[in-house]
Amino acid sequence: VLAAVWVGVLSARLYDLQIVRRDHFRSVASRQQLDIVELEPPRGTIYDRRGRELAVSVTAESLYADPAAIESPAEVAERLAPVLGLDTAELIDKLDSERSFVWIRRKLDPPVASAVRELDLPGLGFVDESKRYYPFRRLAGQLLGFVGTDHTGLAGLEAAYDRVVAGRSARRTVLRDAYRQALMSPEMRFPEPEPGSDLHLTVDSTIQHIAERELAAAVEAAGARGGSVVVMDPWTGAVLAMASLPSFDPNRFADVDPSHWRIRPISDVFEPGSTFKAITVAAALEAHLVDPNDLVDCEQGAITVNRMRIRDHHPYGELTVRQVLAKSSNVGAIKIGMLVGRERLDSQVRSFGFGRRSGIDLPGESAGLLTPLTEQWSTAYVYTSFGHGLAVTSLQLTNAFAAVANGGVLHRPYVVEAIGRDGGVEPIPRPVVLGRVLHPATALSLERLLEEVVENGTAGRAKIAGYRVAGKTGTPQKLAESGGYSDSRYMASFVGFAPARRPAVVCLVLIDEPRDGAEGGVVAAPVFAAVVGAVLNYLKVPPEEPPEPAWPGQTVVAAETEEVVPAAVDDEGGEPTEELAAVDLPVGGVGEAIAPSHESEQAMPDLAGLTARQALVILGSAGFTPRLHGSGFVVRQQPAAGTPYTEVDGRPELWLSPSVS
Repeated sequence: VLAAVWVGVLSARLYDLQIVRRDHFRSVASRQQLDIVELEPPRGTIYDRRGRELAVSVTAESLYADPAAIESPAEVAERLAPVLGLDTAELIDKLDSERSFVWIRRKLDPPVASAVRELDLPGLGFVDESKRYYPFRRLAGQLLGFVGTDHTGLAGLEAAYDRVVAGRSARRTVLRDAYRQALMSPEMRFPEPEPGSDLHLTVDSTIQHIAERELAAAVEAAGARGGSVVVMDPWTGAVLAMASLPSFDPNRFADVDPSHWRIRPISDVFEPGSTFKAITVAAALEAHLVDPNDLVDCEQGAITVNRMRIRDHHPYGELTVRQVLAKSSNVGAIKIGMLVGRERLDSQVRSFGFGRRSGIDLPGESAGLLTPLTEQWSTAYVYTSFGHGLAVTSLQLTNAFAAVANGGVLHRPYVVEAIGRDGGVEPIPRPVVLGRVLHPATALSLERLLEEVVENGTAGRAKIAGYRVAGKTGTPQKLAESGGYSDSRYMASFVGFAPARRPAVVCLVLIDEPRDGAEGGVVAAPVFAAVVGAVLNYLKVPPEEPPEPAWPGQTVVAAETEEVVPAAVDDEGGEPTEELAAVDLPVGGVGEAIAPSHESEQAMPDLAGLTARQALVILGSAGFTPRLHGSGFVVRQQPAAGTPYTEVDGRPELWLSPSVS
């Protein structure tokens, strides 16, 4: 009887488990025994322009816990929390859970993982995951950005190109035993995660290091809040370096204030101040309203506009246009701006890219601030003439000066040159031309004026031994919290390019609130000289000397350095090759109405020191096809500079040399 009762009870229990509650227990068993594991792919590597690794993926161990296997969560938490740097109470809450799997800390550093293993605590385990690592630490930190624990790019290039470099994850279903160990048959086949694509940048880690080093030294010496440096190739818009302070190490991005993460040269705006006078003068030269030697009455350093008294740092009487720029006269710039007029000045300013995003392939770019062309602009353009009443980014200002350096062409800046996939490299179509903003002759005239700013004006400390430098200083006041301008807070800046006659790089230096209101020519110009001088040496750009006359048959000794301009003309006075002839670019904005012809009253420009390409652009726009002798840089021309176009009989001739020395 007892046996029969026992069999009956057992049968009833089995019936309840196997029939009545079958679905419930199958579900519980499935949750305990089956697990979906998502395998993260390694992110693509980020390389600089010379193939150096700036961001790589490495294997890191992540710590998890099985709370069901932990008898005393409090005891485990007390021993584990100090090693991981976690709060003990929060860790107890994680361990005292009904779940069978909880993350404790993801992607541990190897020493921390070893310390956890030495504790030999029950219920803990490790999973290998992919972790982002930045070998150069702080170098280009804002530019590169960083990756979160969920394998997603959260800032910089990591965020902008996340879909490209992240790759594609794969999911696997695995069986787990009572100890949460994965059981997998070697005969089972699963899809593998697809690695991310690589990024090949235009940024050079050496140039980036130079920029960061000199910027850090200048900010410390000036007691400033921070600063920025942008170095760009003026012929393509490629960014060679983009540095800013405060900076951070993307390996430890959580240790700093989030304000350090942003890319300041593209996100932070400021009033450009006197650097913008170059744009005002460009508009006047472009419209043929002034000549560099025209006189401007600066009214002894003060002018009243709309009941606002605007002063110069020094009282000036009559100055030439070139002196207005060299001495940075506010009054002179205002008068030139009034001569240009609000519609024409607004058009020229916008053609340079101010008031809109440049389109660089980085996140967080600001468009700046430019007053719309309305009746209010009748007042605003007066302040715009000398760089107030508008806001720009460091990148916008650098790109505008790059257009002056390359002969008047505005490019879209970029930092990614190619994408690496499946063992190959796919170049991205570059450069992208946004339009012509200045006639080549105007750009050349402005370049000569900017040279004088360095030689005889406010930027003497930007000089670089062996090279001509063209550029402009700026020291705008910052806005006060109570309104108006602060009397003690300034932005010191210098933006320019070198070598002036055949530019290799354009560079902007911005120092935020230097001590005692130091001017751009004092605190920013020396940083430019240090950065660009080192970069020119690194790029092996041959030094310049004053050009000497040369003629057919004269022996010219080439510089003992790498030739940076390839020979592309016939030594016997041949025609321009296809490479040099194909330089016609779309004309847009204010520059549309200034195509000169033989019948104009313009004269032959001074072409000494220019490359063959630059000279062909300038003479070609005037309707001439010059005859070239030699290759390299112009050392002699016929007819001479200053000869009216109407007196040019036949084809101009240019003699070139591999060196201008």
